[in-house]
Formats: sequence, structure tokens, C-alpha cells
Amino acid sequence: MLDDRTTAETTWPASYPTGYAVVDVETTGLARDDRIVSAAVYRLDAQGDVEDHWYTLVNPQRDPGPVWIHGLTGDMLRDAPLFADIAEEFASRLEGRVLVAHNAMFDWQMIAREYARASAAAPVRQRLCTIALSKELDLPLPNHKLATLAAHFGVVQEQAHHALDDARVLAEAFRPSLHAAAAGGVRLPLLECRPLTEWSDSPASARIGRQASYGGSSWRPARKRPACPHSNPGRFEDGKPLKQGMRIAFSGDTSVDRELLEDRAVEAGLHVATSVSRLTSLLVTNDPDSATSKVAKARAYGTPVVDEAAFTQLLRDVAAADG
Repeated sequence: MLDDRTTAETTWPASYPTGYAVVDVETTGLARDDRIVSAAVYRLDAQGDVEDHWYTLVNPQRDPGPVWIHGLTGDMLRDAPLFADIAEEFASRLEGRVLVAHNAMFDWQMIAREYARASAAAPVRQRLCTIALSKELDLPLPNHKLATLAAHFGVVQEQAHHALDDARVLAEAFRPSLHAAAAGGVRLPLLECRPLTEWSDSPASARIGRQASYGGSSWRPARKRPACPHSNPGRFEDGKPLKQGMRIAFSGDTSVDRELLEDRAVEAGLHVATSVSRLTSLLVTNDPDSATSKVAKARAYGTPVVDEAAFTQLLRDVAAADG
């Protein structure tokens, strides 16, 4: 096996990024109107060596949410800076770098929304999800939790769900992942970061935000996703994992932003369908007894149905496409 120095000197891909910003944010929840309560960034050079790190609390101007997870109470956050106050410093940490995170779509969405609320845009053009990278490297992991990835590389977690420690752990696990990818000539799973449209606290925009939360108009630009590169392996079977190429449809309200769930599915190699047909592999809905057309068609076709929580668990271990 090549050591880091040999990898850097002889096989480092010229197409790899020149720097990374390993990010972790803790939030009041998972929905589109939730807020960041703390953020941390480890800046890494082209080969994954740490340059510096930064951490801040953020006053979310609302209830802090799951204190039992992130440990940050309202009293602890009351005198913390607002996101608008730290936006410039945060941006300087991200400038010109690829954003790296564990489940990067979530961190990116939360960051992008905060910048949109502050009438600004995060200076990020690409992101890299360490879950996707571990799959590209075919690491022998029983699941895709950060703790599992850390343990694989012998990284010790000191304080889980503390943004600074999570970012440190991820930075230490990302470096050997990056070198393994370079040594194996693996193409990094880089994805585009698209900035959100402007956010305003005006009554009109507030109405739009509320409509978006309940499935109405969206304040984000519409996106056309690329075609799924995998063929449809058929229907989901209970007790077995999802497989890349499966056609997934969604119906009804979800606790996590629908578009975030869809993006997670796409990043896992699944095909997100806008309707239910005989070819649909799985319908995800929190209300299987509703009278929506998708639920009715799934019932008529015998399409398997799971709720959001079960689907989120299934997303953690999607099987590779055949051949």
C-alpha cells in the first residue's frame, strides 16, 4: 500500500481540488425553516492536511430544538452572534474550496438558506459527501454513520454532535479517504452547489415560505436532475436493501424537506419518479391511508410502501447496481 508521501509525489490526480473546507453544523431541526445553532470549519490543503479550524455558536432567534442532541440551550445561545454577524467570516473559510461534510446535502442546504436569509450567497461551488466517497472506495462499513467511518480509520470521537469535534473527526477521516482515492485513481463524487434565491422577512415572502413548507410554491429555483445512470432492478422487497436504479416516488408531507429527501435518494443512485406506475419500486409516504393518486395507484399496482423514517434508514445502506 502506498504511503501518503508516495501517493502525493507519484499518483496525485491533477484534476483533484486545491483545497477543502470540512464543515459541520448543528441545527434546531431538519426542516427548511430550521436554523443553525453552531458551525465549525476545518480548512484543508489539496492533500487533506489541516491548515486551521474555526468554530462559532449562532443565535437561531428561536427555540434551540433538540438540546438532548447538540447540548445547546437557549441560555447558551442568547448572547451568541446572529448568522448575519458571522456570515462574512464563515464565507472566508469556504472561499475557493470544496465543501466536505458527512451527508453534505443537509449541511449545504442549511448553510445556503442562512445565507439567503442574510441576503447573501455562500461562496461554494462544489460539495463532497463523505458517505458517497466511502461508497466509491467500497469501504467495508456496516453502516454510514460518522462514528463508524471514524472507527474504520482509528479516529477517536470526543464529543459527538458538537460541531467542532464532528468537523475534526471528519477531517481526520477524510484525509486517508482522499489519499486512498488518489492512490486508486478514484474520481471524487463532487456535486454542484446551487445558491438559493433571496430570502426576505417581508409578509409576502413569509407567505411563500409557509406555502413551501406545506407543499405549495417553492422559493428555490426548479432543478432538472440528470437521468439515473442505473437500470431499474425491480421492486423493493421487505428485509432487503434498496438497490441503485430503483424508482422511488414520494407522496404527502414529510418532516424533512422533500427536496432534501429526493436529493439524498439521487446521491445514493436511486431514480426519483414524479408519479407511480407499474415500474415504481417503492412509494414513500407518511400517510398510506390517504386518498392521493399516488397512494391509490400504489395500492392498485401492489407497489411496496414505507414511511419516511423507514426510507431514511434504508438510504444508509443502498446496494450497488448489478454489473
